[in-house]
Amino acid sequence: MDRSTKLEFRRFVWAFLPVLLLWSSLAIAADPAAVKVDWSRVDRVSKTTATLQVVVNPPLRRTSPIHDQYFRNLKSLDCDYVRYVPWLPYPKLGVAELEPPKNGKTSWDFSLIDPMTEDFMKATAGHSVILNFSTIPQWMFKTPKPVTYPSDPDQVDWNYEQGTELRDPSMKEVADYYQRLAGWYLKGGFTDEYGKRHVSGHHYKIEYWEVLNEMEHHMSPVFYTRLYDAIVTAVRKVDPNLKFVGLALGGTSPGPDFSDPVPEYFEYFLNHKNHKPGIPLDMISYHFYASPAADESIDCWPYTFFNQANYFLDEVRYIEVIRKRLSPETKTDVDELGVILPHDNVMPRGPIPNSYWNLCAAMYAYLYARLSQLGIDVIGESQFVGYPSQFPSVSMTNWKTGQLNARGWVLKLLRDNFGPGDKLIHTSIHSQEVFAQGFLTPAGVHKVLLVNKRNRDIEVLLPGASQAAEQVVDQTTRDNPPASVRLAGDTITLKGFAVAVVTLQK
Repeated sequence: MDRSTKLEFRRFVWAFLPVLLLWSSLAIAADPAAVKVDWSRVDRVSKTTATLQVVVNPPLRRTSPIHDQYFRNLKSLDCDYVRYVPWLPYPKLGVAELEPPKNGKTSWDFSLIDPMTEDFMKATAGHSVILNFSTIPQWMFKTPKPVTYPSDPDQVDWNYEQGTELRDPSMKEVADYYQRLAGWYLKGGFTDEYGKRHVSGHHYKIEYWEVLNEMEHHMSPVFYTRLYDAIVTAVRKVDPNLKFVGLALGGTSPGPDFSDPVPEYFEYFLNHKNHKPGIPLDMISYHFYASPAADESIDCWPYTFFNQANYFLDEVRYIEVIRKRLSPETKTDVDELGVILPHDNVMPRGPIPNSYWNLCAAMYAYLYARLSQLGIDVIGESQFVGYPSQFPSVSMTNWKTGQLNARGWVLKLLRDNFGPGDKLIHTSIHSQEVFAQGFLTPAGVHKVLLVNKRNRDIEVLLPGASQAAEQVVDQTTRDNPPASVRLAGDTITLKGFAVAVVTLQK
């Protein structure tokens, strides 16, 4: 072949290369992604519970027109280890002593805090809960001038948290505050700083008390560990059987490396030598939120969210090495999993598209299965109610109607089908677009979880699926319960961002 002929051939190849690639992709797409489940091979017995966190905010107050709908839905989720967090954006809804004791008087006031807490405890009755009154009264920190807070309990205030140094370096003041809080809810009341008895009548059974949240006030590992020990010592006097959750770290996401000092917290906190004798390390917790760049188009979000989820899974593996080395008896609760969109707490740039909720739900289902594979104990979706001005993109409910959205329904789908004691069966699928995991329940039922990570229909081949029952949450179900169908064959069509549970016939 002479030089001119070679050049012409190259031009031909380059001219038709896009067409050839398109034909190739169409040919590949024409073949369903084949799922292989080796039911004779058990990879792990699951100890994982799917659950959620409930963050206190105005829509959950009894004055809200959809209050009853919210708490009916919370009850219907039927979850254990539900995390309850009265948190700093609403000081009057989360802090029970907003002013320091003075001249023989205190400011203890549960009139706004109790109604939501009572409704939460009623909706989760019969289930384990984790209480986290995460916000320390601001007056316990040194600041150049007193920090004010809104008189309107429904007004968001992101400036309440200030200061890094406690006014009482012994930490007794903070510890006593939490001891009294625990007494209010566990033992019917407490005695205040001036010896006055405050009676609540509450005698709730609470399994876990989580100590603070996301290192507010920029706490170092040493500072937090000292404060954890002080609070645990005080609160255990109220109930010696109470268990505790530590860290609640928020700095584990997103990114391919540890750009912040997260490992330092685990290395220090999980080392029993850094605690007072007898202090329990029952459980640790940490968080993950995917987040796209501000200028990123919605078409890129699926790749960003799942890539960041995979980075997080690598971080979990790293944390697990530390935990197993220093405190293998300590359990793990990944108690905030979700997505936060840029500019979430300012006016949104138009309505959040319906597909977004399904994408976030698919990511949670994916992380549920992957974290189950890693032996994580509790996996909490965040958060039950978000709304404009308070992380709307993280909501598991429709803040206009109170109904569960796709994120909420996927949690219920997982909760209804999977749990501790399931056998995780060796499963493979040669696809970057679909995730699959086989489960064998304690009752001997064969189930397969399928997650479509893309916003397009994808066909999956699952041998034995013919006449199987499928429950699916996708963009057609919207704020409604999962659709239930009887499969006609072994080929399943998953719509964009679908999460499906297939229950096979033996």
